Amino acid sequence: MSTQAPHLTAAQERSLRDIFPGDSLLLAPEQTLIFATDAGRRMGTPLAVVRPTTEAQVVELLRLAQAEHLPVYARGRASNQVGACVPARPGIVVSLLHMNRILDIADDDFVAEVEPGVVTSDLQRAVEARGLFYPPDPASIDISTIGGNVATCAGGMRALKYGVTREYVLGLTAVLPGGRVLRTGGRCHKNVVGLDLTRLFVGSEGTLGIVTRIALKLLPLPQATATLLAGFSSMEAAMHGVRRIFRAGILPVALEFLSPEVLDCVARRQPPPWPDSVRGALLIRLDGSRESLPLEIRRMHDALHTTGAAPGNEPPVWSAHGVGHDEEEPLWAMRRGISPSSYLVRPNKIGEDIAVPRGRLLDALTGIRAIAQAHDLPILTYGHVGDGNIHVNIMFDGADQAEVTRADAATVEVMRLVRSMDGTLSGEHGVGMAKKEFLHLQLSPLETELMRQVKHAFDPLGIMNPDKAY
Repeated sequence: MSTQAPHLTAAQERSLRDIFPGDSLLLAPEQTLIFATDAGRRMGTPLAVVRPTTEAQVVELLRLAQAEHLPVYARGRASNQVGACVPARPGIVVSLLHMNRILDIADDDFVAEVEPGVVTSDLQRAVEARGLFYPPDPASIDISTIGGNVATCAGGMRALKYGVTREYVLGLTAVLPGGRVLRTGGRCHKNVVGLDLTRLFVGSEGTLGIVTRIALKLLPLPQATATLLAGFSSMEAAMHGVRRIFRAGILPVALEFLSPEVLDCVARRQPPPWPDSVRGALLIRLDGSRESLPLEIRRMHDALHTTGAAPGNEPPVWSAHGVGHDEEEPLWAMRRGISPSSYLVRPNKIGEDIAVPRGRLLDALTGIRAIAQAHDLPILTYGHVGDGNIHVNIMFDGADQAEVTRADAATVEVMRLVRSMDGTLSGEHGVGMAKKEFLHLQLSPLETELMRQVKHAFDPLGIMNPDKAY
């Protein structure tokens, strides 16, 4: 693909104005600047920002982009942290926020059809009002869009029991470079005809085409939920608690871990309910019928308190629980407070979301703590330990070049540690620009070449989100 000049020609501008009249086309730098970045704060260069309201406009845009070799970057609310929607080369940013209709909620089919700009929590409230349930719950649920969730295969805390976004995408419509319209899958909950092109798009980070319509699987809404916050005397004791939960045959909705460093961090922002003896915690959510939930709470309590003689295999030293939203909310507020509290430790962070086999969780956490000590930097570890997914926040002061250098070195060591345990560089955030330099640690040359060939089949000129992932 040829290098695109950092400006549009007069003819290209005219073509864009024909497709996107009025304020659906943004060209002034003061208008496009916010579309140059995402939550990861990497910057790119939008030549223009377009805001389609119809699939037909997307078709015309991708015809133009293919003819003119213009890079195209699809974008939702930009809550992604790895630069997945940042215009790495000067190009056209496509904001899909005006394509935000819930097109259908089918009670009997247990299916919803939506446009990509629908905010995730808006969809959840709409289906729950009808006794239905859309489980994926990324941390950005109140601001992220379904289209963005699909592009990154978003996970969230409920992924342990219910799975990630790919488990809920039954079919989609996508516009490919040149304006070709691809419709995959459908509204059936089972479908094994042909290659699974639907799943190929889920997690593709906008590198294959622009998704304009999505069919989602729904479930019955659970009657009741409960949350238990269990505090342990050490990180090791908390990890033994995780093992006991699974060995008891219990599958929670969510199973979150808070390290000693995170507990101290949260305590800086608000007085914690736990005593000083708590040096590791598990935040656990259960769901089910009103009749069965008290029994599940008892099973969880018994599992956590059934200990053995192994060192560190100790019961919780403190616990609290709540049933229903009003009682559970204060407990989950502690979890949501981690990110804002982290900036009380240092003003900058490198946020990683590695995952390891569940049996290696304690090894990974211990290794990351050793990396923190070796580089004299605070590293906060927490997250979805039920599926082996750990958030690793390497905290540093961006104004201190020595700390910046140590933070970068610590990031490399964390990635190498994870791969030594047959772990993955990303459990849910994706690759984007942030992890591209580490891909060789995980993907073989054959895997990478096959991925490039797949992309070429959809995007022969390489205009869709270039310089990302592979």
